[in-house]
Amino acid sequence: MRHRSVADLMTPQAVVVQRGTSLKEIARLLDEYDITAVPVLDEDERPVGVVSEADLLRRQIAKLGATTAEAIMTSPAVVARPEWSVVEAAKTMEKRKVKRLPVVDDAGRLIGVISRSDLVQLFLRRDRAIQEEVLEEVLTRTLGVSPSAVTVEVADGTVTLTGTLDHKSLVPIAVRLCESVDGVVEVVDRLGYRRDDTAHGEHGEHGEHGAEAGAGAEPAGDGRPEGE
Repeated sequence: MRHRSVADLMTPQAVVVQRGTSLKEIARLLDEYDITAVPVLDEDERPVGVVSEADLLRRQIAKLGATTAEAIMTSPAVVARPEWSVVEAAKTMEKRKVKRLPVVDDAGRLIGVISRSDLVQLFLRRDRAIQEEVLEEVLTRTLGVSPSAVTVEVADGTVTLTGTLDHKSLVPIAVRLCESVDGVVEVVDRLGYRRDDTAHGEHGEHGEHGAEAGAGAEPAGDGRPEGE
């Protein structure tokens, strides 16, 4: 499975300013482009800081004499790399309490910006795309499960797995892998298994949904062998 990276979601044409850009011009840019912050670049197009709405407000409240980006910017700039996963970007934003991250290449030069709103796009991923990835990448390619063995339904990012796997140990693995698919909000596990291959379980053959678990045995309510 290929997870979306910062490079996939970032805005490549970023609005930027220089050290000497006036605060009035910065305020105009934030309003015009409906953004909350802008990177401040040096002569080599490397981010040296960021000016946010909060920086402008602090300057106004404190009645500072600052008039340029360099005087009020938050420095050094907290940056991201294009190969980062969206999870890395989200954790960095949360840890550093920022809403946008300049994205830099190997030379430290700006190549884009990623924001919280960009990350939210993952949760707007179409259910059909999620379903196809679960079926093709998780179940078939990664776990080697026959497409006819498990039914995958997706509604508003919630994935429901119904069917029977060969081994009990595959059930939590399948659920965990589905949870890691981009755009998945929740996984509902309705999976059964034919054989308990876990350390504490019985190692004899069990029929689908416990049908051959033993004479007179009835399947458990969740489709797993009785007693599990």
